[in-house]
Amino acid sequence: MSLTGSVWLVIVAAFIAANLPFVNHRWLAVGPVAAAPRKPLVGRLAELILLYFLVGGLALLLERRAGQIAPQGWEFYAITGTLFLTLAFPGFVYRYLLRRHG
Repeated sequence: MSLTGSVWLVIVAAFIAANLPFVNHRWLAVGPVAAAPRKPLVGRLAELILLYFLVGGLALLLERRAGQIAPQGWEFYAITGTLFLTLAFPGFVYRYLLRRHG
C-alpha cells in the first residue's frame, strides 16, 4: 500500500471509529445491546477512547510497514486526540441534538 493510501485509510478509519459509539446501541458495535434504554454518555466516551487507541495502533502498524516509526511527544497525542474528538462531532450531533427522543 502506498503512503498516500495508508494516510487515507487511517483518516477514514478514524472517522468511522469516532462516530461508531454514537450511531449504535451495541457495546463496541459487536457486543450485546445496552441493557438500559440507551447507552449512557460515559459508556460512549469510554468506547471513544478505546477506539482512539485502536486507530492509533492501526496507524502505528502502517507507519512501521512504511519505514521507521518517528518518536512522538505529548503534543502529538494532544493534537490527535482533539482531531479524533472533532471527527466524532457529526455522530454526537446526530445522537444528542438532531435525533428526536420519544
